[in-house]
Amino acid sequence: MDWHDVGWYMLVAVVVYFPTLAVYRLWLHPLAAFPGPRLAAISRYYEAYYDIILAGQYTFKIAEMHRKYGPIVRISPYELHVSDPKFFETLYSFDGQWEKYAWSVDAAGAPLSTICAVKHDVHKRRRNVVNHYFSKAAVNSKQEIVQHIVNKLCGRVSQYVGSYIPLGDAVSAFTRDVAGEFSLGDSYDNLDRDDFNFNSFMNLIPASFIEKTSDSSVVAFFGYLKHLRRVVEEIVSDARQNPDSRRTVIHDILESNLPPVERTTSRIYDEVMTLMSAGYVSTAHCIRLILYHVYSDPKILLQVRSELKSAEKNSNTERDANGNISLSTLEKLPYLTAVLNEGLRLGPAIASRMARVAPDRDIAYGRWCIPAGTPVGMTTILMHTDEEVFSDAGNFNPERWIDPEAPDKATRVFAPFSRGTRMCLGMHLAWAELYFVISTLVTTFDFQFTEVTAEHFQCISDEFVIGTKDLKGMKALVSEYRS
Repeated sequence: MDWHDVGWYMLVAVVVYFPTLAVYRLWLHPLAAFPGPRLAAISRYYEAYYDIILAGQYTFKIAEMHRKYGPIVRISPYELHVSDPKFFETLYSFDGQWEKYAWSVDAAGAPLSTICAVKHDVHKRRRNVVNHYFSKAAVNSKQEIVQHIVNKLCGRVSQYVGSYIPLGDAVSAFTRDVAGEFSLGDSYDNLDRDDFNFNSFMNLIPASFIEKTSDSSVVAFFGYLKHLRRVVEEIVSDARQNPDSRRTVIHDILESNLPPVERTTSRIYDEVMTLMSAGYVSTAHCIRLILYHVYSDPKILLQVRSELKSAEKNSNTERDANGNISLSTLEKLPYLTAVLNEGLRLGPAIASRMARVAPDRDIAYGRWCIPAGTPVGMTTILMHTDEEVFSDAGNFNPERWIDPEAPDKATRVFAPFSRGTRMCLGMHLAWAELYFVISTLVTTFDFQFTEVTAEHFQCISDEFVIGTKDLKGMKALVSEYRS
């Protein structure tokens, strides 16, 4: 057989294979009966076009599919997506085994982390080791860490009174310092740097990459990860040589009953990287969003300040050792909590769909039977901006959370940190940061924003986290607030 014959047979194989595959996926596949675009059912290249060529637009294409095909659609040859508040508690449940979709977590770049663990048992084993470190009780016992770093942030902001501060960069430095101090025992003093360590992280990335990337915050984030790898390696080495060194989440992993393969430096880096980056990026975005909307609406600002002033004057208000209002007290303030809820509604932790797999059972949805092992997901940002659930969904309106007539379905789909067995590990720490930083800044400073609008905080692309327009530091004119 010569090469001409080989080429001919290969051509015939290709010509036969792809039409046959298309026929199978369209008419014979277990998901063939589910509605959706035919091209999406045939090939993942359909999704690739929207997420690679059009830069993270598949989330919004999925929303368009639901408007055309209904509440359940087939979004790839293998995966389903649902848009229905009634189904949320079924899919993100604590009952039964729930696995992640292996294909979706491969792109995260941290295959050994808890958040990227595909199998239910692997996730449970890893999470059990670090769960107590980020529990509600642990955060309450260490709330002084957050308050101390908030005070440091205020100190830096005060240096800009009468001038413009890159408030977005300052907020990112704050969340990095909290994540570092809480998890690794050292804040690394991002707030103390003249540029809030923003340019330092930029310098860790090759210029060629910076030139190709329009969003400077994304570039700085990759620089941060490069810096973090060195930090983790140093702590692991020190912990192994000196068991009495300052306790961190890394010590908990090293001293756990996990098998040796689960306690390697590479595995620990993946774990710490996902813990730190999640707390840094998503929490910072939410704080920036809330600050902008609060200071852009005098009525909201006045009401938050009034509530906090009443709490400050109340002799029964619980305080910490330094006289600061305690976290438990802040959590009981209804309007402040409503403001934070609204910020988390418009700025949840991630923009991507959260696919789940029930490996051992079919899932019922209306007249549909979703076969066992099928990835099926819902997307938080789409639920949070659904006009049928939240009226005037694009508007920042804290009143919707204290309205006694508010529909129960709004509460059912409010999931800024996800739900179920895979709920965000750092949720309680994020809440503490939001309560302390917002309550402290609004009672200390006035901000007047320039070159920033509400559109800068809207989700315009799925970058796993919320992709927005580049804030360019989110500059604000600072003045002292005098009540």
